Amino acid sequence: MQSLTINIQNESLVEKVIWLLEHFKNDGLEIVSKEDIEDLKLLSASRHEESISFDEYLKNAN
Repeated sequence: MQSLTINIQNESLVEKVIWLLEHFKNDGLEIVSKEDIEDLKLLSASRHEESISFDEYLKNAN
C-alpha cells in the first residue's frame, strides 16, 4: 500500500480534488483525512494499554 498526502489551500479546489478522487474508490482508493489518521493511531495505541475493571476504577477515582 502506498500513502500520499496532498495539501490544498483553496477550499473550492479541495472539493474538486475530492470529487475526482471519489471516482477511484471502486478501484481500491481510500480517502482518509490527516485528522482521521491521527485518531486511528491514538486508538490503536490505546488497544495495547492495560485495562482495569470498572470497580477498580471507581476505587481510585478520588
